Amino acid sequence: MTFQGIGAYRWRILMLLFVATTINYIDRNVLSFSMIDADFKREMIGLAPGQLITAADDARFKEWIGYVDSAFKWAYALGYLFAGWLIDRIGSKRGYTLSIFVWSVAAVLHAFVGSVRSLSLTRFLLGLGEAGHFPAAVKTVAEWFPKQERSFANGIFNAGTNVGIILTALAVPWLTIQYGWRMAFAVSGLLGFLLLVLWWLTYQRPHNHPRVSAAELAHINSDEDVIPGQKIPWKKLLTYRQTWAFAVGKFLTDPIWWFYLTWLPDFFNSHQTLEHRLDLKSIGIPFLIIYLVSDAGSVFFGWLSSKFILMGWSINRARKTTMALCALCILPIFLASTTQSLHAAVALIALATAAHQGWAANLYTFASDLFPRQDVASVTGIGGTFGAVGGAIFAAYSGLTIGRAGYVPLFIIASVAYLVALAIIHFLSPDLKPAEIKEG
Repeated sequence: MTFQGIGAYRWRILMLLFVATTINYIDRNVLSFSMIDADFKREMIGLAPGQLITAADDARFKEWIGYVDSAFKWAYALGYLFAGWLIDRIGSKRGYTLSIFVWSVAAVLHAFVGSVRSLSLTRFLLGLGEAGHFPAAVKTVAEWFPKQERSFANGIFNAGTNVGIILTALAVPWLTIQYGWRMAFAVSGLLGFLLLVLWWLTYQRPHNHPRVSAAELAHINSDEDVIPGQKIPWKKLLTYRQTWAFAVGKFLTDPIWWFYLTWLPDFFNSHQTLEHRLDLKSIGIPFLIIYLVSDAGSVFFGWLSSKFILMGWSINRARKTTMALCALCILPIFLASTTQSLHAAVALIALATAAHQGWAANLYTFASDLFPRQDVASVTGIGGTFGAVGGAIFAAYSGLTIGRAGYVPLFIIASVAYLVALAIIHFLSPDLKPAEIKEG
């Protein structure tokens, strides 16, 4: 096996990022499945055990959950910006260690909440901690992979999001039915502490790692883009059109992904047009299908962009062509909110989530395509902040809309958001040329 093969050590680092992404998404998605549990609903809205949940109670609960979800995303926005800055300065190892610790503590604390207010506080803390994940992961990919491999590498670790959701969909309903919703939060939170130990014992930068050969290190640095001694401050990063292209893409499309994560369990459990609604006992299989397909989309569209580059295409043509294909695959998603067929809804949502993951894998490469490696986490943090702000606004709107008008308006927004985002990205950065970094 050569240094460019799967036996090279950078692929082991990538698998560690995949595991980390999986656990990150398990911890953030337990709430999405717990919220369809009747006992959890009663606890959060202050009803007595066994008391009937009326339609008005359910609408109120969904509105409040929208605000809870918004609290998570506002914290995520704040944490994302700070995390990107911190990780660029203290490094991926220490920065990500702090992130994992904070989110794991917050995840365990969910098992002890007793009201919407306390739930909002724990979600806020979880958002602060989890915000460090993607800046650390994208920076790690930039440190360990040359440009022609990054979209594929991003696609692989980003596929951990889908595995996390699948495991949550299979495990949380069972834990909730057998032991109650508090146990589901406690068990998932403890996984983060195992990840913390694994990350600290395993990770080093490639030039310091004893398991990296000279040949592999040369391959990693084959397109070295570090400008010695120069880090771009946030204020200056915001003057580059390349930064805004990434930030706008995140602002318009991240909220759609988070909408799926939060509300799909409720959609399948309560949406009026579906002939067959799902409960905790039956919801696992559709989610298994949706997110297995999403995993395939993340890896395939990440690979496709890298394949185009290896064929001689420019980065601009490869990334945007792939993202356009993803946007077109998402366009029919609005039909999922009008069909009566459970199978059709699952198929449409699976296609859209797969395309979103492919879109995200390519969008994440913008930070490392357009800026030097030492600034990747900061640029990722800025873009992630905009994505989280968009998500916070959309989350608050979602709870109100679902309670009053149902899911159709939200799925219509989801169907067109990516085409709009791609048009704006092309306007801001028509050639995806790297930022021209000047002294001073």
